[in-house]
Amino acid sequence: MTEATRPLPVPPEAPVGGATSTSEATPTPGINVTRLLAEAAGKAGVLWIRVPEGTTHPAWYVWHDDGDPRGTGPAAYVISGVGEQSLPWLPEQVEVILRSKDNGGRLLTIGAAVREITPASPEWDAAVAVVRPGRLNLVGAPEEVEARWRAGCTVHVLTPVGRPVEQPGAYAAQTGSRVVTPAAGTTVGKGPWHLGGRPASRRGTVRPVP
Repeated sequence: MTEATRPLPVPPEAPVGGATSTSEATPTPGINVTRLLAEAAGKAGVLWIRVPEGTTHPAWYVWHDDGDPRGTGPAAYVISGVGEQSLPWLPEQVEVILRSKDNGGRLLTIGAAVREITPASPEWDAAVAVVRPGRLNLVGAPEEVEARWRAGCTVHVLTPVGRPVEQPGAYAAQTGSRVVTPAAGTTVGKGPWHLGGRPASRRGTVRPVP
């Protein structure tokens, strides 16, 4: 299981005691939101994308800062498609939720403009140059990986815009956690047929679930 395809956690809860937020959080005195965004996004590796109708999707990403000449920053580059993480169609505007590395709680929620980069786009090669170094556990030579991405993947560039919706000192009252629905159980069937019967040492035993 790879870094980009392993199951990801539910949206993190805000730290206990945060204030209720409105449509945009009132800046908390003493907090540099630009610096907080750069620090949170540059270290997390996983963010949550909230689309307007309310569904939230975890996503692995690569943070691209202002000083990097390979693309347009600051922004989060997210790749999805064949062999990578699955994401729904993303509208032009979403919200991104960043968590704290210290306690895993919700740290910052901010709006983001979405730009889709397809393999047909002239920006594709530059976007791949941003994503590829951060993609762990790649299988295959770089040219094979890029060919797979070109055949069935899309890169979304999420650029933070506006004031935060949530930030330290101004969090939504409701929790961001979700109950994970357990998967259906697997019924163990009969073991495979063996010529001459099963070995005596294993007769009457149940085949373990893989």
